[in-house]
Amino acid sequence: MYRGSCLCGAVKLEIHGGIDSIIHCHCSRCRKSSGTAYATNGFIATSDLVIKEGKDFITYYQTAPGKRRHFCKKCASPIFNSNENLPERLRLRLGILDSDIAEKPISHNFVSSRASWDDLDADLPRYDGNEPS
Repeated sequence: MYRGSCLCGAVKLEIHGGIDSIIHCHCSRCRKSSGTAYATNGFIATSDLVIKEGKDFITYYQTAPGKRRHFCKKCASPIFNSNENLPERLRLRLGILDSDIAEKPISHNFVSSRASWDDLDADLPRYDGNEPS
């Protein structure tokens, strides 16, 4: 079981199952939705998602007919995407999880539309906290 919550803590959830097909998506929609270089998403079974708290705080933006991006209406944390054509699956935004997960990403997708400043093979220093400057 995995646990997750939004930034403000209004939404708390559990995943009672595995996460599959985890990808780093670099498409412009995921970049705009996340405000980052890419979004890390994985599929879960709709029946495995349990909203423990804050169901009333979850709202959505419809990106196309039947396709929705669900987020916390208090803090705007992205939670999952749904598709009416695949009602049995949700695309979970992995940043929402508080638990470590066993599954690993399988690919970077839509790299041809990645942000111009995103260097997938960047040789940047790494720090456990803020950079020393």
